[in-house]
Amino acid sequence: MNSDIVADAELDCIGLYCPIPIARTKEEIDKIEIGQVLKVEADDPAAEEDIKRWAKRTGHEVLKFQKEGAQMTFFIKRTK
Repeated sequence: MNSDIVADAELDCIGLYCPIPIARTKEEIDKIEIGQVLKVEADDPAAEEDIKRWAKRTGHEVLKFQKEGAQMTFFIKRTK
């Protein structure tokens, strides 16, 4: 499942800096159904730890994380 994750919604946070990516991620995850996946793209260096930490704290699951240069992509499954 890890290689072919299909996102139900996408969020582009390229060019946005802390705390905007984490705030927008929270807003968008609340818009999708439990079990659906949100794809988040960001290039803020703080986003890598911020989003992973937020997902763990709130109980959502980071299904996949990839980083190419400065750009990061997260696939986050809403669990509650």
